[in-house]
Amino acid sequence: MKYTFKTLAMLALSFSFSTGFAQETPKEEDFYKINKVKTPEGTILEVGGLVTLPNGNLGVSTRRGEVFIVENPTSNRPYFRKFASGLHEILGLAYKDGALYCAQRGELTKLIDKNQDGKADVYETVYAWPLSGHYHEYSFGPKIAPDGSFFVTGNVAFGDEMWYRGESRVPMRGWTMNITEDGVMKPWATGMRSPAGPGMIDGQLYYTDNQGDWVGSGAIWRVEKGDFIGHPAGLRWTGRADSPVKLTEEFFRSKIDERRNVDANGRAIKPENRVDEEFKTLFQMKKDFPMLRLPSVWLPYGILGISTSEPVKIPEGAFGPFAGQILIGDQGMSIISRVFMETVNGVEQGASFLFRSGFRSGVLRLGWGTDNSLFVGETNRGWGSAGDANEGLERLTYTKTPFEMRAIRAMPDGFEIEFTTPVDKKSAEDLSSYDVESYIYKYHPVYGSPPVNLEKLKVKGVKVSADGLRARLIVDNLRQYYIHTIKVDGVREQGSSSALLHPIGYYTLNSIPTGAKLSMSEVSTKNSGRSAKTTAAPAKTKATGDKPNADDPNGAESTATAATKPISTAAPTYAQVKGLLTNYTCIACHNADKKQIGPAFRDIAKRKYSPEKIVSLIHNPQPQNWPGYSTEMPPMPQVTKADGLKIAAWINSLAK
Repeated sequence: MKYTFKTLAMLALSFSFSTGFAQETPKEEDFYKINKVKTPEGTILEVGGLVTLPNGNLGVSTRRGEVFIVENPTSNRPYFRKFASGLHEILGLAYKDGALYCAQRGELTKLIDKNQDGKADVYETVYAWPLSGHYHEYSFGPKIAPDGSFFVTGNVAFGDEMWYRGESRVPMRGWTMNITEDGVMKPWATGMRSPAGPGMIDGQLYYTDNQGDWVGSGAIWRVEKGDFIGHPAGLRWTGRADSPVKLTEEFFRSKIDERRNVDANGRAIKPENRVDEEFKTLFQMKKDFPMLRLPSVWLPYGILGISTSEPVKIPEGAFGPFAGQILIGDQGMSIISRVFMETVNGVEQGASFLFRSGFRSGVLRLGWGTDNSLFVGETNRGWGSAGDANEGLERLTYTKTPFEMRAIRAMPDGFEIEFTTPVDKKSAEDLSSYDVESYIYKYHPVYGSPPVNLEKLKVKGVKVSADGLRARLIVDNLRQYYIHTIKVDGVREQGSSSALLHPIGYYTLNSIPTGAKLSMSEVSTKNSGRSAKTTAAPAKTKATGDKPNADDPNGAESTATAATKPISTAAPTYAQVKGLLTNYTCIACHNADKKQIGPAFRDIAKRKYSPEKIVSLIHNPQPQNWPGYSTEMPPMPQVTKADGLKIAAWINSLAK
């Protein structure tokens, strides 16, 4: 499920300040201004595509089937001219050689203004693909390849009785298609589920996907011809003579259980998360499926998004120190995340960070203006978003450099953090300023995944560069393929008491570098929090309640258990549960009083569930109980029973 909060910028951030520093809370709006683009009265955009034209005008396509040309889009008085209409669910727009190209639900269409009157008078079908008629058969793109051809991605449909299972009912659902200008289509790659974010970055195709069945969380993937990304629906068509993917459905099912189970009456049983099981991960399945492409960078669910959308590269001269990095929108949480990528041992990987929250609707499309501002196209009809509006077109402008982690790089013995401005060395050389843990997601037919195999990692030492712009951490037990959460709560900016704007990064460690390691004689081991924290390497925790797969190269099942605390009979206040709601990402999708991506907590309270029932629904949600919500809630067994009962008591108190 998906839900939100106006202060998502600080989502999952827990500030702990070093002794001697006053607290200052930086705000995103101090560095990045969100400006609404004025639209004509009565115009509902529901933006599906954005493209900047050579003359600086902006092309905007809408889910309602219209295309607008916006003249002077960066001014206070932009002019909207309707260029085309009568099209079907346009979820992408591109410009090439004087024509606009858009992906409708069932075809790639070329729009031509032949008589130069400012309106399209030729609607030409470049290539049409079949449709079953299912609501979820969206088509995204096009994106223009270096050779001038087009990439389009196709959303899967979902079953009737098995409404939770993605299906490729007709060819090219769950696929990336490569289409030439003269209408020749070549299947390119499969394994996509809801590929709303195709993007061309430095001439290479990337895409983002939304969590769901077989997709534990959103991420960004590099896509090469013949890749299998992981969702099995599109394997139905790999027997075609033109398929570059040779993995078959039969072989896939022989290696992993799709859980197509039925009850005594022959009715399908919906797969639920199993707390104690020997689960599989994507990286483990790559042994059996060599063509399986792992994510370059994960965007943790409920923290950096719930429905990732278009990735774009920040051009030179834009957004200060972040030029060359990638921004990725999220439709459900109405945010933009930032991704730093690097190549290690020939493998792509990197770190993701929260960048900007607070957009008025779901962020679906991004496009750069000629003044290096960022246009943000928004919609939430039928999908739900953190923003209150149903649609929108906004513009993000950069004002000054924030104190941030510019980058996180993998090292043979840990990580190096690069900052945008120099750090205060006293705070940066204190090990209590840092916290590192790692986890991964399950690869299973359940909607989404809880974080599993969670382990806190010991930070043994830190070396701060002479210029104060880099801090290199020695970290025990790096885990290949895992997401490493790196919290830098205690580091302060040089010459001020300012904390980092976003003090958490999430590094996807697909490959551990080789090379020289730091010696302990080179690093600071000062730890002002030593008396409050254990200095021994933390044990693996069983925060998720999941049993690692026997093939996991990182060790045996977690053994630590949380002490049971007495539960007060009085309902807790919001202040008492706010930390739990944040840490467990509940407020990414729920609000106390209003419907967002999921139901309001007050509406849940009206159901009069017992506290124990609420906990069971947190661990294994039943979305059929809440018709009308487009995004299914993933299982969250990592919520402990004690915490779940506390949250449940607060929820139920709202009914009074």
